[in-house]
Amino acid sequence: MSDLSNTPRISIHPVGAGDEAAVADVIRAAFGQEAEVRLVHNLRHCGALVLELLARTDDGRVAGHVAFSRVTGAGAGHRLQISCLAPVSVHPDLQRTGIGSALIRSGLEDLRKLGEDLVLVLGPPAYYPRFGFDAELAKKVQAPYAGAAFMALALSDAGNRDLPVEVSFASPFEEFE
Repeated sequence: MSDLSNTPRISIHPVGAGDEAAVADVIRAAFGQEAEVRLVHNLRHCGALVLELLARTDDGRVAGHVAFSRVTGAGAGHRLQISCLAPVSVHPDLQRTGIGSALIRSGLEDLRKLGEDLVLVLGPPAYYPRFGFDAELAKKVQAPYAGAAFMALALSDAGNRDLPVEVSFASPFEEFE
């Protein structure tokens, strides 16, 4: 269990029309490069985002961001509603304070309410299992990614039951393959 005593007070909101520049700034600061900024921009503008949230501190500063984009299924599981968590960003001076975890948990809850069946992530195997992501479940997903860093989380019974599935990620991810 994390010590959240140093967690700043934040509120989590959907990204609005006027938030794009502040979101780009926090992604850039978190990753120290432009690739993830371009990814989110391209996902947003090609209509692939299912959900995009930001965290604001009490003083209105954008402290973090998470994006979930549409993943297209084929084969037996083609009827599943599948999304991908990527990226999650927290401003460097606020990392390790629980903001990223709060964004992910809020996003996963919102996705359940939206009727998503399965969420995929490619990330540190020591981090994402705390949210329920599982590399074993992801072995039932044929994708351009594999291994311990590729994980899946079922948000519905169908997300466990209607596998295996072959998936395609939104075209902006091609830069990362």
